[in-house]
Amino acid sequence: MPAKKLPSVRPGLDVEITREPVGVVGIVTPWNFPIAIPAWKIAPALCYGNTVVFKPASLVPGCAWALADIIQRAGVPEGVFNLVMGGGTVGACILNHPDVSAVTFTGSVETGRQVAAACAGRMAKFQLEMGGKNPFVVLDDADLDTAVECAVNGAFFSTGQRCTASSRLIVTEKIHDRFVDAMVARMKSLVVDNALKEGTHIGPAVDESQLNQDLDYLSVAKDEGGNVVHGGERLNRDTEGFYIAPALVTETTNDMRINREEVFGPVASVVRVKDYDEALVTANDTAFGLSAGIATGSLKHASHFKRHSQAGMVMVNLPTAGVDYHVPFGGRKGSSYGPREQGRYAAEFYTVVKTAYTNPA
Repeated sequence: MPAKKLPSVRPGLDVEITREPVGVVGIVTPWNFPIAIPAWKIAPALCYGNTVVFKPASLVPGCAWALADIIQRAGVPEGVFNLVMGGGTVGACILNHPDVSAVTFTGSVETGRQVAAACAGRMAKFQLEMGGKNPFVVLDDADLDTAVECAVNGAFFSTGQRCTASSRLIVTEKIHDRFVDAMVARMKSLVVDNALKEGTHIGPAVDESQLNQDLDYLSVAKDEGGNVVHGGERLNRDTEGFYIAPALVTETTNDMRINREEVFGPVASVVRVKDYDEALVTANDTAFGLSAGIATGSLKHASHFKRHSQAGMVMVNLPTAGVDYHVPFGGRKGSSYGPREQGRYAAEFYTVVKTAYTNPA
């Protein structure tokens, strides 16, 4: 990157600020978004002059291989980009190898803590993108159709397998019943089937383990007093897969497990609140802080929510999921750690800063 020249407080000295590659970057990615997430990590790593060791999730080796093939055919020199496959043993090698200068990770909170511990122990740079329990607030003055479409998209599309999914729908009391009724009506029109089939809105869960996790959380929600007003049943389709009808759970409170832990499936719970003030407190009452949204016709409430939401990304009258690649991506609290991903902010992670003083005499 071009050097930035700054004046020195000492007469006659030149000061240059430059950014240099961090070195070897270990990239560990999850099974969801198996092309997009690796791509938005690999691209800046290479562009800023680093070499890469890329380990994808074991569930998606084909996507990783296709991406590696594209990179190789693009002419990246041998040894600059390296694809490695395997489970925890391979991951541990990346985390603990003294030649790996930085590790960027997207995945679960539990694994993220292991990455942090390993990298911090040997003073390596690390970046974590982990879970979310993202709120979508619906105020009394919201346009009902907009609110429903945002909630359906954010909560259920991509089978809810997005860290930015709208898993908590926080709805003020005057619009609550109309919102729930409209949600159920819209959910009845959603098509769950083979994701490659024309007309499908929602595909299957990634595997049996994820399907069982979705069903288990619905069972827990019922045990704690929640009411599954629609969906939640296992489905069978002509194409083999782990299909589940998207589920809406009402009569929940923010202290229930369904509202504290990440389900990572097409499951949304509704929390009834009195007004905007209670909605904001409820939205922020979480260990996570990735994305948050609000549906409202009030500029006052929209502006206040953008300022006071404890999330890294805030959406107004838009789904909580869906971002642009050229702007910062990331969250706060238990959702993220380290510099932001994407856009110009990626330089903060993939480079190191050097300050050079020169006496031209």
